[in-house]
Parts: sequence; C-alpha cells; structure tokens
Amino acid sequence: MIPISLGVTLLDYSGILSKMAALLNPLFVFIGLSGQCAFVFLTSIFLNIYSAIAVISTLPLSIREITILAMMCLISHNMIVEVLIMQKTGSNPWKMVTLRLGSSILMALILNYFLPAAKISGSILNASEIHIKTFYQIMTAWAVMIFWLSVKVAGFVSLLMFIQKWLEVSGIMEWLSRILSPVLFLMGLPKNSAFLWIVANVLGLGYSAAIMIDYHEQKKISKEENNILNHHIAVNHSLLEDTLLFVAIGVSGFWITVPRVLLAVLIVWIYRLYRYILA
Repeated sequence: MIPISLGVTLLDYSGILSKMAALLNPLFVFIGLSGQCAFVFLTSIFLNIYSAIAVISTLPLSIREITILAMMCLISHNMIVEVLIMQKTGSNPWKMVTLRLGSSILMALILNYFLPAAKISGSILNASEIHIKTFYQIMTAWAVMIFWLSVKVAGFVSLLMFIQKWLEVSGIMEWLSRILSPVLFLMGLPKNSAFLWIVANVLGLGYSAAIMIDYHEQKKISKEENNILNHHIAVNHSLLEDTLLFVAIGVSGFWITVPRVLLAVLIVWIYRLYRYILA
C-alpha cells in the first residue's frame, strides 16, 4: 500500500490525475453524472473511500449524483492493492479489473435509470478544501498519514490472525461454517469460504488480506474456490465500514447495499454456469 499511495500522491501533485479524470468526462455524462465526478471515481480507484469522500465534500453534487458515485466507488475503490490481493489468492488480475470496472459502470447505469430525478444541489458536507501548496508539505502530510495507517493495519492484521487461530482451535469456525452454509449456498459460494466472506465484508480486503493469502497458501481453500469467492467480493466487500461512511453523509443505505449484493450473487452464479458449460 505504501508505494502505491506515494505514487498516487505524486500523480495528484503533478496534475496528471486531473488530466486522466478529464478523459473520463464523456463517460460520466453518459451515465448521468457531471464530468467532475470522474475525478472522485479516479481518486477512489487509486486510493480509498475516505479519499473519495474528501473530494466529494468539495464539489456541489446532488444526493442523487453522490448515490450513483458512491456505488461506483464501493465497487472499484483501492483497485491496485485489492486486485493484487485477489491475484495472490488465485484470480486473474486483469479479469478482476475488468469485472470491477464493468460492474461499476453497469450499476451506475441501473441507478441512473431507477433513482428519482431529484435535483438537490450543493455539497452535502459543506467542508472547505485544504490546499497544501508545497511539495515538502505534501510529502510531510503523506508520511504522517502512511505511518499511522501502517500502524493501524499491522495492529488489525495481528489481531485478526489471532482471532482466526482461536476460532479454528475452539471449533467455532466449523460451527460458523455450518450456520452460514445455507446462505453461502444461495450465493453460490463454497462452504469453507465462510470465515473469509465474513472478514472481507466486515473489515474489507486491505485488512483481511493476510488471512485470505494464508488460507490460500496453506490449502485451506482451493484455488478455484478462492476464485469463486473473489468474483463475489470483487463487487461486494467491506459492507460495514465503507457503506456506513456514505450513509453518514446522507446516502441511502438501501441503494448502495442491496443492488450491490444482488449483483455479486448474480456474477457468481453466471461464473459457475460458465464453468459448468466448459466442463
């Protein structure tokens, strides 16, 4: 995460990120969003939901636009880091990128069609943009941010791995898998992916990466089973934290949760059908 974060910070400082966003303007107009939303989406792809919300807070967007944008960001945020995690757990990275970007655009089109055409203008956060002008200030701010993020990630990962081992030794993991078995079956997911599905949706891929890679390397879940799970969590993960961040700024939880879950389930069953036909 550290080199990627540094790279994006430098891209933003150089103005390249803004130029890249400008190229996406026609697409965003097509899906019912103003061209400035492209910068928000691009920021979320390279960084995270917090960064996307920070940009949103400086723009005069309607709740309708933010809802559509939130859906796109929830599916495609932190793309580079999360796709690399999926690659390490058995999935083709280019397929995962295509799946996430395609799903973002598809869901934007669907929400643009179904959402009421309310025209509420003005930034919902009314936050003032903080301009950091010098390269030294930008690097200092980045270094402080990445230090505390690294400490936070290390702490979460250590705690999570301890909980994982405790759940396995105590037998709770097996009990949990049995309880969730009917739900996993309906979603088309492997039975032994229960714990991975939980941590991916509660903590997100960044914090659960160590557990997912550990499961894969120790053969606790097969490569194909992991690939099936990745098709689901590529579209639908971090249901708790990331969703609540957008709900906290006025976005409807229903519109950014239910359609995303349904799409993830549909994608898994389409993939399984595809594999069945090829077999």
